[in-house]
Amino acid sequence: MPVKQISVSLENVPGKLAEMSAYLGENGINIVAVSVVDASDVSAIRFVASDPEKAANVLRSHGYSIKMTDVLAVEAPNHPGGLNAVLKPLKEVSINVNYLYTCLGRGGKTVLIVGVDKMEEAIQVLKNNWVHMYDEELYKL
Repeated sequence: MPVKQISVSLENVPGKLAEMSAYLGENGINIVAVSVVDASDVSAIRFVASDPEKAANVLRSHGYSIKMTDVLAVEAPNHPGGLNAVLKPLKEVSINVNYLYTCLGRGGKTVLIVGVDKMEEAIQVLKNNWVHMYDEELYKL
């Protein structure tokens, strides 16, 4: 039940992220979740789009080098310690969480995008622990 994440490196100067966002918006593509990590010269952008294949094609057509990977989209309880409903079962079976970030505007739900080192195992563990996972429905939320 993974969803597709697009990763792109952008020059760390004013307007580059806005430019990329504009290309997507002009093509009717919504950014569902996004993470931006900056370095001195380059920013690493990870995002989930409403139409990942179309987003990849749009960005490639504008000269961006992109990488698509599978990530998990999981719902975490929204209360103190709620994140552990997702993290603890993964820890117990030695699955590493490489990164995580949240979705934008999920109507009161806390939906996390999670990159893990053992995707199939993580899916099974989270299912067994009653963690709600999203697939294509995430693109429509």
